[in-house]
Amino acid sequence: MRKNFGAQTWLYPMPVLMIGTYSEDGTPDLMTAAWGGIFNANQVSVCIDKGHKTAENLIRRQAFTVSPANASRMTECDYLGLVSAHEVPDKVAKCNFHARKSAFADAPLFEELPFTLECRLIRYDQETECALGQILNISADEAILDKDGKVDVLKLEPICFDPVAHTYLKPGEIAGRAFQDGLKLK
Repeated sequence: MRKNFGAQTWLYPMPVLMIGTYSEDGTPDLMTAAWGGIFNANQVSVCIDKGHKTAENLIRRQAFTVSPANASRMTECDYLGLVSAHEVPDKVAKCNFHARKSAFADAPLFEELPFTLECRLIRYDQETECALGQILNISADEAILDKDGKVDVLKLEPICFDPVAHTYLKPGEIAGRAFQDGLKLK
């Protein structure tokens, strides 16, 4: 038996994404977004209400960064989604986050977020409020790499948003091997 819920904005897992931009005066801005992900080859899409300071910034600068929020900085990442840069321009500093300029996009990288997509804005759709970006580079802190130099998602500890229970979750174990376990059924 299944229960119907109607049309909802639920999907699992829903990544918690941190969108980094620079304000007109060069102040680093960072906001939390839950609606986004890989759109196409080398592209990422994220929905950002046009009233947000981040939307203004990425349209003006034509660039942004996307980082998954992580469990060790969950409190700060949640705060950055609760407070508007229109009202608290130094909200990044209040979280004690440290920004540096990306070498690939006119947008900030944050030391406390160890995995980042550095993007050039392709377009911002005013009707759907979706930003589409071309991924110019992905950078990862060595602390989250495995012995082979690849990103270890368990070290990254990205958090996911549960839109029904309004909680954050983090991955805890490997369930199987992609492109491998299904071969048992061939």
